[in-house]
Amino acid sequence: MESSSNGVPLGLAHTPLRDQVREEIRQRIADGRLPPGSKMVERELAAELGVSRVPVREALRMLETEGFVQVVPRRGVVVRHLSRRDVEELFDVREALEVLATRRATERATPDELAGIRRIIDEGDAALARGDTPAGQQSNDAFHDALVSLAHNELLAGLLEPLQGRLHWLFRQNEDLAELVHEHRELYEAIASGDPDRAGTVALRHVQVNRETAVRLLFGDESPTIEAHA
Repeated sequence: MESSSNGVPLGLAHTPLRDQVREEIRQRIADGRLPPGSKMVERELAAELGVSRVPVREALRMLETEGFVQVVPRRGVVVRHLSRRDVEELFDVREALEVLATRRATERATPDELAGIRRIIDEGDAALARGDTPAGQQSNDAFHDALVSLAHNELLAGLLEPLQGRLHWLFRQNEDLAELVHEHRELYEAIASGDPDRAGTVALRHVQVNRETAVRLLFGDESPTIEAHA
């Protein structure tokens, strides 16, 4: 039986099998193993993951709703190409929700939770020092996931959950991991200061810088303005 990206064999985790399959496919899209345009064949995915076609079919339907895949005439289900508008809209949502999460984390995070997010940053530093880019990217993902957790707001976490895979994909467009670690440490220090206004300002700047970087790398344009409808 195929193991998921987190090392747990599919079917053994305490979540519905369709959700495990969805998470595995979503992770492969986010980390680039399934690039845009990849054809998703139920039969092949089922065989590779060691499951029946039913949970694969259900997972693909869920991923279509989340915006990861789409049905293309005469091709079937394929991984979506994110358009300029898709990216801009994702950053709009990320900006609003991540700044809110940061402000709430500043007010609500416990000392143990702050220590945990500091460890994530240190792990990112260590990964960069040994030249382990995948581990550095995983640390980046983990930092943003932990930030949402520190907000202690279940509704906010629920709103972000279906977006997390696409947001992780966007995080990975920034190739300057050293700068990201520096920004995360600055953001951690703002949260640890207990000043929500300071933390919100740092979070906003962090998102805006990442928006400019992602748009430039993906579309070759330094001015992140939303394209008009054709």
